[in-house]
Amino acid sequence: MRLRFAERGKVRFISHRDAARAFDRAFRIEALPLALSEGFSPRPKVSFGLALSVGHESIAEYMDVRFSEPVDLETLPARLTAALPEGIEVTGVALLADRAPALQESVTAVEWELEVAKMDESEVSVEEISLRLIALFEKTSLPVNRIRKGREDIVDIRPALTRMSVIESGSVGIVLTAEIATQPAARPSEIVTVLGEDLRAVRVLRTAQWIERDGNRQEPLTADAARVSEARAS
Repeated sequence: MRLRFAERGKVRFISHRDAARAFDRAFRIEALPLALSEGFSPRPKVSFGLALSVGHESIAEYMDVRFSEPVDLETLPARLTAALPEGIEVTGVALLADRAPALQESVTAVEWELEVAKMDESEVSVEEISLRLIALFEKTSLPVNRIRKGREDIVDIRPALTRMSVIESGSVGIVLTAEIATQPAARPSEIVTVLGEDLRAVRVLRTAQWIERDGNRQEPLTADAARVSEARAS
């Protein structure tokens, strides 16, 4: 079974591991029959998709979970949301087809909504950011410094940038969207850096994840689904 969930508000400051613990607690509160692995130390068969960095929000997070007994898809989103911390909401659930590919290996692109502002708090306009985006996509290489296992590497993130556009003026800065490939990958903070070292990210929201197969793009909830149930609006 695959779950789609959102993380908004104060929960953006909890780690990916803490979010996993919150779901583990919610499963126990609702007494859901989790399937366990075999061996001397059985563990619940639960796997999360791409990790969400601390400080970022999302309306498109995914996890796969296996139950040992049938569970009602229609009521599951509301049951789990009620047992989760405020700000984490299960928005959809799908019964997966047999032998569905692993979630982390399947996602090929991610979409972000970024609100950027000037470091010195001076005014920034839609026109200025639009011109910066044009100049950005004219470049063939966008090197950034990245720390890996305590060592600094230089990584070219230009191949990861698929599409970027300005949406509107936000509450503090300018809101833009960015679509990023997962192989190779680029971090939202790196996108802001190459857009201008005088800029900072005010807000970062993951809005979508995509799986592409045979030229068709689908969200993870429906890509390998045998049956889907969306959460009802309250």
